[in-house]
Amino acid sequence: METFEVAVVGMGALGSAAAYHLARKSAGVVAFEQFELGHVRGASHDTSRIIRTSYGAPEYVRLARSAYRDWADFEAVAGERFVTVTGGLVFCPADGPYSAGDFASSLDAVGIPYELLGAAEVNARWPRFSIPGNVRTIYTPDSGIVHASRSVAALQMQARAHGAVIRDRTRVERLTPDGSGVIVHTANGDVRAGKVILAADAWTNTLLEPLGAAVPLVTMQEQVTYFKPADPDAFDRDRFPVWIWEDTFCFYGFPTYGEPTIKAARDQSDNLMTPQERTFVPSPELLDQLSSFMGDVIPGSGPPVRTVTCQYAITPDRRFVIGPLEHHPDIIVALGAGHAFKFTPAIGRILAELATDGETGDDISAFAHRAPDRA
Repeated sequence: METFEVAVVGMGALGSAAAYHLARKSAGVVAFEQFELGHVRGASHDTSRIIRTSYGAPEYVRLARSAYRDWADFEAVAGERFVTVTGGLVFCPADGPYSAGDFASSLDAVGIPYELLGAAEVNARWPRFSIPGNVRTIYTPDSGIVHASRSVAALQMQARAHGAVIRDRTRVERLTPDGSGVIVHTANGDVRAGKVILAADAWTNTLLEPLGAAVPLVTMQEQVTYFKPADPDAFDRDRFPVWIWEDTFCFYGFPTYGEPTIKAARDQSDNLMTPQERTFVPSPELLDQLSSFMGDVIPGSGPPVRTVTCQYAITPDRRFVIGPLEHHPDIIVALGAGHAFKFTPAIGRILAELATDGETGDDISAFAHRAPDRA
């Protein structure tokens, strides 16, 4: 049986980052992906993702601060730029469930610069928005865009360049921890690893349930839509920031990025389906809802031109799960709850540190795995 120091299961963003950091640490690493690399069945494809430090809880702000450093480090290694800074707005209606004050407090706690703005200030500085008077807004100048598919491909390339063995189209069927490591049973044969990093997102519980360690997950099909404004130059990243609307229904969007369209979506739309049930067909009702919102808040956004689907695997309170299983510590889990892409290189580094050193310098205590009877 082949033996490796660490096996990574799942080569989306988090698994690819873990494989890269492990290989860079000279660990013997094998990584498995059940589909082809760069597939569209998960949540790491398409182009743009928002990167930001603006969170309503300081543990995420601290992790985001680390992620910016790790993105810069990876850009230097890859010789390519993945982060584009645009500035970012978080809109919090006064009668909604989210408080701009929580964002401000979290940013203050970590020492991240921001501005707290009223609606009139937002509309004056970024006239493409039409923000109602009851909305308070957090502006963070460090927010921006990360190229999703390009950065994942670069992580995989650098992982290989540093010595990782990557086996795509190889499904992991089960994991058997035996006290001295883990046997990874795949459709193409078994390998033994001292540690396993499980970054399988919506497929995670397929491997955790037989171990009695399942994480409460709700899986759904999400969708993002590209709109074609009549004047795309007015939505250039130098004039128009990334934005998030935090309310009972949450929306988010981007300036133009690589094409004369702007992208927007509803976050966590509750279009429930498992990976096996997923249709890949966009919901007309969700598109109508998003188009109506865009017409009200960004009147010049223009008509929709295409919609792309992806998949979310949502944990309770959308809390990350990062760390070893409580009863099987040789298996380390990484779940991003539909908002982890911005943290990709930091989470990958943390996973590699946990697998090789047994600890990390980042405080991830809020994200520990809890056994089902304590979840």
